[in-house]
Amino acid sequence: MQVILLDDVKALGKKGEVVNVSDGYARNFILPKKLGLEATPKNLNDLKLQKAAEAKLAQEILEQAQALAKEIESKSILLKIKSGEGGRTFGSVSTKEIAIALKEQLGHDIDKKKLVLNDPIKNMGTYTVPVKLHPKVTAELKVKVDSL
Repeated sequence: MQVILLDDVKALGKKGEVVNVSDGYARNFILPKKLGLEATPKNLNDLKLQKAAEAKLAQEILEQAQALAKEIESKSILLKIKSGEGGRTFGSVSTKEIAIALKEQLGHDIDKKKLVLNDPIKNMGTYTVPVKLHPKVTAELKVKVDSL
């Protein structure tokens, strides 16, 4: 019997897959526990439409991330912090401060965890900070650190 899985089933398949199982396994385990549906033509068509809708939504999210990446890359933000002699700062600039400045200056609320900063910024100057907006989209944000 063919079954459309509604949940991930260990050693059988992932959600949305159509798998062949024995009739008894389907009737006694998968169907009663609502882990799957019988693969009728109507259910297969519903699955196809659902996958198409999910693909369309994923494409829209990707396009939004790409548009945001273009906007972020075309602009830069300015951070002013206290500094000592030789351009050394008191403390460092972290992703939290960059995220706050990004929201204030450009109006985009981006989580600090999406900003990839290998080492905290401890000197004055201009830096590029990668921003992971989507698994397939990474933008380069220009951050200028200046003294007060």
